[in-house]
Parts: sequence; structure tokens; C-alpha cells
Amino acid sequence: MDAGSTIYKQSASRLTVIAHLCGILAIILMLVWLLHYRGGIEYHSDNPDRVFNAHPFFMFCGLIFLVGEAMMTYKTISSAMIIQKSIHMFLHLIALCLGIVGICAVFRFHDMIQAEDVYSLHSWVGLSTFCLFCLQWVLGFFTFMFPKAGKQARASMLPWHVCGGRALLYMATCAALTGLIEKATFLELKHHRESRLINFTGLFILLFGIFVDLSVALARYV
Repeated sequence: MDAGSTIYKQSASRLTVIAHLCGILAIILMLVWLLHYRGGIEYHSDNPDRVFNAHPFFMFCGLIFLVGEAMMTYKTISSAMIIQKSIHMFLHLIALCLGIVGICAVFRFHDMIQAEDVYSLHSWVGLSTFCLFCLQWVLGFFTFMFPKAGKQARASMLPWHVCGGRALLYMATCAALTGLIEKATFLELKHHRESRLINFTGLFILLFGIFVDLSVALARYV
């Protein structure tokens, strides 16, 4: 490994650590917000607000945090390529399942309060991201795992798979930020501790997405 590759590898490793920290902080802040200020998380509750709270939590944990962790698998898991690839695929599958729960929660919330579905920019971006994520996972599974395409086809597909994953992470981050803004607007929060908590949560979500992407981008030069 030449000096340039060593520098890129060290930089990618440092960025991966920072990404982990930002992701964990975002989860902690979101839990403080939902449990302390919004009354808790309960999908089967008779309280529509508690049902809604399952939406941001599961969507962030699935389509942003776990997806980001899956993208960094090749930096964080020191093992054979097939093990790394399997963990990468499995984390994305868990993310997909959590995304389904999160989307069902918001539709259930809208039914409980008799609100219209899919009317905002947040919902358009979020639903588009989820549908594309499902397509990305299916194509990736059949191309790289089973039944697995030919070597040339995999080589041709890989750059698109990587770039598509990076784009989807940014789309999911955009959906999360617009969702937080939308919720804060509905709650009419201004100069309040809860509004600052939401802002910091959004900031760490954004930083997580940025550092994951930088880590993945630099790793390509190693």
C-alpha cells in the first residue's frame, strides 16, 4: 500500500469513528425528545401522538442509522469479504423492516386523527426514498448475493450500487430534516428547549450522513 492510500485509509477510519459518534448522539437526542417531551413511543397505543412517535424513531434508526452503519461495514468489520457483504445485506434488510413499521405508524396516525396522507414535501421525499431503497436492496441482493450475476456484470453494477446507496442516504437525511421542521411547525415551537433539542437532533443526523458519505468516498481510494 502506497503512502497516498495509507493517508486515505487513516482519514476514512477517523471519519468512520466520528460518524458513529454523531449517529449515537442523534439516537440519544431523539429518544430524549420523544420520551421526555412527546410522551413516549407505542405503536399500538390509543394515543395518536404516541403512535406517531414510532414514525421518526423507526425511520431514523432504519433508513439512516442502520443504512449508514451498513455502508461503513467494510471499514468497521475486519473479516472475509463474504462476511462483510452478508452483514451489509442483513443490516439493510433490518433497515427495510424498520422502515415498513415507521411508514405504517404514520399512516395509522393519520387514520386516527383523520388527516390526509402523502400531502407534504417530507412525505413525497420520504416515500420516494423508501421505494427506491427497496429497489436498491432487491437489485443488490440478486446481483451480489444470490443467485449472483457474472463477474463482469457485478463489476459494471458496483459503481451504480455504491452511488445509489450514497444518494439514498442523502435523500433519507433530507426527509428526516424536513420531517423535523414540519413537526416543529405543527407544534408551533419557537424559543423553547424542545425546539433547540429538535434542532440539535437534526444537526447530528445531518453530520452522521455527511461523515458516512465522506468515509465511503475516501475508502474508494484505498
